[in-house]
Amino acid sequence: MTEDPTAAVPGGAPADGLPDGLGEGELPPEPAAEAPDVHDLPGGALAALEAVLMVADEPIPAVRLATVLGLPTGEVVDLLRTLAEEYRGEHGGRPRGFELRQAGEGWRIYSAPVFHQVVGQFVLDGQTARLTQAALETLAVIAYRQPVTRGQVSGVRGVNVDGVVRTLTARGLVTEAGTDPGSGALLYRTTGYFLERMGLTSLDELPPLAPYLPEIDAFDGLDGAAVTTGDV
Repeated sequence: MTEDPTAAVPGGAPADGLPDGLGEGELPPEPAAEAPDVHDLPGGALAALEAVLMVADEPIPAVRLATVLGLPTGEVVDLLRTLAEEYRGEHGGRPRGFELRQAGEGWRIYSAPVFHQVVGQFVLDGQTARLTQAALETLAVIAYRQPVTRGQVSGVRGVNVDGVVRTLTARGLVTEAGTDPGSGALLYRTTGYFLERMGLTSLDELPPLAPYLPEIDAFDGLDGAAVTTGDV
């Protein structure tokens, strides 16, 4: 009787030596890398906990931190309290300009309240910086054609305005005004702060520039379209 060359060899492996499901020339997947023991990292578990907290943009529950670090929740709570005390200078070091606080159900690093005037001055200086030409042009389009989507503003200016609109929103000059019924894209309009900065009481006092801008309807469907040129 002729032996079948494709028959399985003892132990369940195919006769060709390849694991089940793999063809000739294919390699089995690499095993998942095992997470390191945070105690073996430079600075140990405290440093690993700091690294995670530094990238958190909202309070993180101790249970979630414990999962990420692979440590018991009780140990992580003790580490959090140790860091909080260290930042306050309770272990012989200098007090830091930031602190670790428990807010709601989680923990996050904040600037220390005693420095609120210094931090506030920095924030206000950033808000009063002059707008770039790109920001001024984008603001003009929004002011005269509001409510308008970013895609429509990009169509008028011929460049991608996503970053500029984010800057104008952060400055409080424009705000979201619902969504466009056709595309579902966010609409933007100017704010009361914009009128205040312009010395106006209403949009009716804007100079008659609108007739020189193209109709927004001509740029329908541009939301989500790629624009190759961008502002900085």
